[in-house]
This record gives sequence, structure tokens and C-alpha cells, in this order.
Amino acid sequence: MPDAKPPGEDEFSEIARLFRPLTGGAAGAFDLMDDAAVVPQRPGFDLVVTKDAIVGGVHFPVGEAPDLIARKLVRVNLSDLAAKAAEPFGCFLAVAWPKGFSAADRAAFARGLGEDLKAFGVALLGGDTVSTPGPFTASLTALGWVPEGRMVRRAGARVGDTVAVSGTIGDGALGLAAVQGEIDDADGWLAGRYRLPTPRLDLRETLRDRATAAADVSDGLIADAGHIGEASGVGMRLDLHRLPVSKAGRLWLDAQPDRNAALLRLAASGDDYEVVCTVGGPAPEGFTAIGEVVAGSEIEVFAGPSKLDAVHKGWRHV
Repeated sequence: MPDAKPPGEDEFSEIARLFRPLTGGAAGAFDLMDDAAVVPQRPGFDLVVTKDAIVGGVHFPVGEAPDLIARKLVRVNLSDLAAKAAEPFGCFLAVAWPKGFSAADRAAFARGLGEDLKAFGVALLGGDTVSTPGPFTASLTALGWVPEGRMVRRAGARVGDTVAVSGTIGDGALGLAAVQGEIDDADGWLAGRYRLPTPRLDLRETLRDRATAAADVSDGLIADAGHIGEASGVGMRLDLHRLPVSKAGRLWLDAQPDRNAALLRLAASGDDYEVVCTVGGPAPEGFTAIGEVVAGSEIEVFAGPSKLDAVHKGWRHV
């Protein structure tokens, strides 16, 4: 795909050049030559729709490589589908190019977008491009299929359920700190976890079979567990001494003067894009039990026997 914008190219020609190849030939996309797309029905399945936006200086550092911006946009949206136990298949893109975002930058964004859409088996079905005097802004509407009636909602947690989380927690927060030069990250592993999270699409069968409720960990583990509790009308008791932490996370924890405060920071920070869920019985394979669903509405946070004052539970935009 050429980086230079051909002379006289307008918005529609640019869309055809950069984004038409990303449709993958999907019939309902109409080669991005119409004002709308058609999504064929799939008998026996429900259509799951989610939408997330990213803004420069908020969700990624100003000056981030355009291909990485596009790939993160894909992944944070697919993470929502993963938590719903859905299989992604299509998406719609809206992007606002800021002044100074060159033709080469736009081509790099499209390359990154195409790379991840292909990797995850997702077709671009439509969207829009505009210009903006503000920061780079983009949103993706992601579509997925789930067997009829089997989408895993936030509502559904029951008193007595186990609270469990996939993967490791805190890498997103530490990765951002590494990108900002606040902590050492010689091999770039933590920065990679922040820049290119992996949506847990591999967990959908487990979630369909075991989960009573689920959410992806984007705002922070405590906050997202709280979203489940609020939707389900229950409380939760979380123990941060059971928090699954990566090797890099453990090294950082061991250097902190107040371990409980450090654990609270990891559990209250976002950008992990793992899945927190509730299940009847023990945590399934690939998950770590971190607490229990209890009666009431309070989300209580402990570190072993010590109750922590979790004033900051996660990211909020307001």
C-alpha cells in the first residue's frame, strides 16, 4: 500500500485506497461504495454489538505510531466481545484525522488496522472519515455472534459465586508507566502489554459454559468487578493477596515500600483487557479465584485479613 497520497485524491478515493481492501470481500460491505452495510442473519445466533473510542493523549500517548493506534483500537473493542463470549466477524470504523496527520500516517494507520482485522478474522463493513482540529480520535463498532440466548451479561452473578479473573493484572498500568519513562522496562514487555493488549477471545467457550456474569478489565479490576456487582444487585469481597501478577509485576511489587498500596494500584488501574467473571464453584482453567459474591451491594477489598480503603476503584472519564 503506497504511503504517498496520489495527487488530487479526495476523501472517497482515499477510503477506497486505504480501507476497501480491509473489507475482505464481505458482500454486505458493498466495497464501501454505499452509505450503509447489510449484516446477514445467522440462524440460531444473536448479534452482539459493542463500541469503544480512543483519543490521543487519553488512551494512548501523543506521538504514538499510527499502526499501533489502529491495532489497539481493534483489540480494545474485541475485548468487549470476548467478555460477552462472542465470536467477532465485522466492524465499522469512524476516524477523525487531526491536522498534521500526514498521508503516510493515514496509510500506516490503515496497515495496522488491516493487520489486526486479518489476524482476528474481522471484516471492515463501513464507517466514516473526517478531519478535526483536536486530537486524533477514532471509534470502532464491533460485531460478533453468540449462540442464541448465551451472551454472558454483567447481570447474573449470584451470592456464593466465585469471582475469578483471567491472565495477570496490573501489566497495563505498569506498561503505561514504562511508556512514560517512570519505571524500567529494558525488554519492552510491559510497554507491549499496554500498547497491544490481547483480547481474550480464546475464553469464549469457557465463559459460555461456566460464567454467570462477566466484564472485560478495561477501567480497572475493582471497578469492572463492581460493574458486575451493580448490574447483578450483589456485593463482592475481593482479596488482593490472590491477585494474579506477572513476573514483571512481581519484580515491581517487591520494590515497593507498601505492598498493599501497590497491589491496590494494580487492581484499580485499567488497560489490562483480561476478563473478570463470576462462576458457580471453583475458578475454571485459565482463571484465578480472587474473591466471592456476597449479599448486599458493597465491593469490599482486602489484602489477606486487612480491609483496604479502595477510594479509587478504577478509571473514570468524568
